[in-house]
Amino acid sequence: MRIGAPDQAPSGIAAEVSYFLKAPKMIIGGAAHDGETGRFEVFNPADGSLLAQVPEASEADVDRAVAAARAAMEGPWGEMSGAARTGLMLKLADLIEAQGEELAQLETLENGKSIMMSRLIEVLSSAEYIRYMAGWATKIRGETLDVSIAIPPGTKYTAFTRKEPVGVVAAITPWNFPLNMAVWKIAPALAAGCTVVLKPAEETPLTSLRLAELVREAGFPDGVVNVVTGGGAVGAALVRHPGVSKITFTGSTETGKAIGVQAMKDVKPVTLELGGKAPMVLFDDMDLGLLGPATGIGIFLNTGQTCCAGARLFIQRGIYDEAVATLKGIVSSLPMGPGMDPANQINPLVSAKHQDHVSRAIAQGISDGATPLLDGAAPETGYYVAPQLFEGAGPGSALMQDEVFGPVATITPFDSEDEVIAMANDVRYGLGASLWSRDINRVMRLVPKVQAGTVWINSHNIPDQNMPFGGFKQSGLGREHGSGALDNYLETKSVCVAYS
Repeated sequence: MRIGAPDQAPSGIAAEVSYFLKAPKMIIGGAAHDGETGRFEVFNPADGSLLAQVPEASEADVDRAVAAARAAMEGPWGEMSGAARTGLMLKLADLIEAQGEELAQLETLENGKSIMMSRLIEVLSSAEYIRYMAGWATKIRGETLDVSIAIPPGTKYTAFTRKEPVGVVAAITPWNFPLNMAVWKIAPALAAGCTVVLKPAEETPLTSLRLAELVREAGFPDGVVNVVTGGGAVGAALVRHPGVSKITFTGSTETGKAIGVQAMKDVKPVTLELGGKAPMVLFDDMDLGLLGPATGIGIFLNTGQTCCAGARLFIQRGIYDEAVATLKGIVSSLPMGPGMDPANQINPLVSAKHQDHVSRAIAQGISDGATPLLDGAAPETGYYVAPQLFEGAGPGSALMQDEVFGPVATITPFDSEDEVIAMANDVRYGLGASLWSRDINRVMRLVPKVQAGTVWINSHNIPDQNMPFGGFKQSGLGREHGSGALDNYLETKSVCVAYS
């Protein structure tokens, strides 16, 4: 089935979706697998109803998945040319689009997000990302090296490097963009010639399981992509598995630290894309007409459940009152409701647990003395939290320092460039940031001073497949996207040839 128009509400749940939800299974070694330890429940955030029961992987299941990935690596996949990998990846991208409406509906049902975002970002952007990475599979190259080895006398040497796949990749993904994040991990790994064992978040495993079925349908050898599902214990078993050669993780900083410690114990390469607390710096010469996209995309995209959400607004005093009044009006007018209606811009949070986390963060902000500016009410059914803006949050307060990961932002006035850069950098994170100004000299002067992996100018929270993405400080290690993404999945081998 083809994908629906982004702004069109589905007439109902697709038959393919209903069929898949009856008994989703893990994919291990190219075969559907029920698991050995029962099933866990996945809920619909829009109304709290039971959506599906998904297999809970055991350590034995993890062993099977890693063994299957290792066998594929040492078998047909390891022998395959870059051009052949490209062809399979392009087939997978086509299948994602062909089943786009099914995937989009699954994503909205398990995550709660707008069907528009599921169609545009989770499905169409994922297909394009695979196509982009497929092109790099035929462009992996080493280099020749001039060497000056003088032993033994009279011997000559030629040296060169080879780039080789690191091996079996353990990929652990978050719940905020489930399909898109899975593709961010899988696509460059496949382009590099690696095999993958994917562990999606337990709140949102469904599109990853369906993706693995499409990998099989595209004709990939058995075991190239395996998906095991379950809670943190499954991820921990995968991270510490001796058959895993590389770990890539997107999620919270606290979990990322634990994974990093285990990776260092085992001396395994690790890529971590972690939390954020992005500043949005609005100068008094900015185009105030951009406050709409600054709010809708920069702060409240995916109901604030993005690692680069502009959760800390710094507004120069010359436009402060006008900007705050405009922001209050914009946020108060955002429609709230289920993601299946694309008109709704504030959707339910992913789970009851996360709803409680965001609600407690708001209550803590009020207790710490910050002033809430909005009095909106959330629906009683489902995992909703009404969006909130705060003034007066102290620089060391939880609202300013901790990742809320919901529809919550602080607003702080500033006077000078030096003052606002110091405030913007006064946090342990450094994933994203934005500067809003018409003054190109100011922008170019300040970009080097902002401690963040991405700095947007007059926009925010918009990644691109060709633009490296990752964080400074405790926002992570390594970069995803672009040509450098393949380096995460390749080893460099030096070859030295002696001749007379």
